[in-house]
Amino acid sequence: MNYKPLDPSKTYLITGAAGFIGYFLSKKLLEHGCRVIGVDNINDYYDVNLKHTRLDQLKPYDRFTFIKGDISDMPLITEIFKEYKPNVVINLAAQAGVRYSIENPDVYIQSNIIGFYNILEACRHHPIEHLVYASSSSVYGANRKVPFEETDFVDTPVSLYASTKKSNELMAHTYSHLYKIPATGLRFFTVYGPMGRPDMAYFGFTDKYFAGEPIKIFNNGDFENDLYRDFTYIDDIVVGIERLIGKPPIESVPHKVYNIGNNSPEKLMVFIETLEKALSKALGKEVLFEKVFEPIKPGDVPATYASTDLLQNAVGFKPETPIEEGLQKFADWYVEYYKVK
Repeated sequence: MNYKPLDPSKTYLITGAAGFIGYFLSKKLLEHGCRVIGVDNINDYYDVNLKHTRLDQLKPYDRFTFIKGDISDMPLITEIFKEYKPNVVINLAAQAGVRYSIENPDVYIQSNIIGFYNILEACRHHPIEHLVYASSSSVYGANRKVPFEETDFVDTPVSLYASTKKSNELMAHTYSHLYKIPATGLRFFTVYGPMGRPDMAYFGFTDKYFAGEPIKIFNNGDFENDLYRDFTYIDDIVVGIERLIGKPPIESVPHKVYNIGNNSPEKLMVFIETLEKALSKALGKEVLFEKVFEPIKPGDVPATYASTDLLQNAVGFKPETPIEEGLQKFADWYVEYYKVK
């Protein structure tokens, strides 16, 4: 085993704890008996009821402390570091979404740039053992070479969201270099699963079906040149993070970046058909989406495809939950949670 297991004697600060990945990671750490300090501003980018549902499932753990607040609030972040003295920080708080960054750029600068700067400053003044932070596969921009490798050129982002994530990597690299902060960036590839983000396509498609509305597919209706996505199931993401927490970079290279994806891209249309089958099984009747095909949206990339060799070599893990299994779990959860059966 080339990583250390989670240490229950340590304090883990998780920002974005009411978010999709933040919730599942917090739950996993709490199940291991770790002390978790969760921070989230519960913004209304998507249905806050879902965020409250996630938090309600974390609150019964006596080693969980929740603080409602924003990482762009420097005095608050400084106070949290002073009071709780975290050993490990996992920064998952961010304004998510590629398309929304075109409509509302301000919140991306506030959360993803200023917020992350505050986290780095706090780690500088209150030394920690390891900072793990969320980057994104969107940093690869319109790269044509696949699979995407961590050594690829990533200076041509095609959305502001991607620019903020690339900036996070540069900022973390600088702080690691100057202040010897062990930092690991994770380039997530289309994470999905139960209790996921309603702004993600698979969730939105399901909402539309139950609302009796057609789904919009932004691939020009071009099945030959369909969009490819590396869909990564939430449990795989959590295992990857859990293992990387216990493997801070060595002092000579204090900053590392890893892809965390499924290494098995699927055509968007195959993903949609698999979702239809999963919902059919969950409901006990055939589900077919009404489909409207539209041009590819600005900021969207034709393919995301992760090389996961670095991750596998570092911690002996490769995500491999098939979409059939992952989407079935999502469909079963959705039908139960929204009581649509």
